[in-house]
Amino acid sequence: VQLVESGGGLVQAGDSLRLSCAASGSAFTFGVMGWYRQAPGKQREFVARIKSGSANMDYADSVKGRFTISRGDAKNTVYLQMNNLTPEDTAVYYCHAKVTIFNRDYWGQGTQVTVSR
Repeated sequence: VQLVESGGGLVQAGDSLRLSCAASGSAFTFGVMGWYRQAPGKQREFVARIKSGSANMDYADSVKGRFTISRGDAKNTVYLQMNNLTPEDTAVYYCHAKVTIFNRDYWGQGTQVTVSR
């Protein structure tokens, strides 16, 4: 199973970015897909997740109202629309996917998001 993220970059405070993650190599649908992030010197933290069917989404309090997670029409794709970015959002963003029937987790390699003041 391979998760490939894209869409990171260097932006200014107040700008927007859209992250994408495409998962491949699994014969099973990922029941949950989401995003985590890790800032320098900090532990990896939860950002957002969405369950299969796109009806159930959760967000970290720090991103509520600014970030929107969605799943694509293509199987096993997930997006993170990030608006009104702040320097505190600077981190490596990791895509996460879980095959719920086996309780198995998969991670992408990460994409860097840097927000300057």
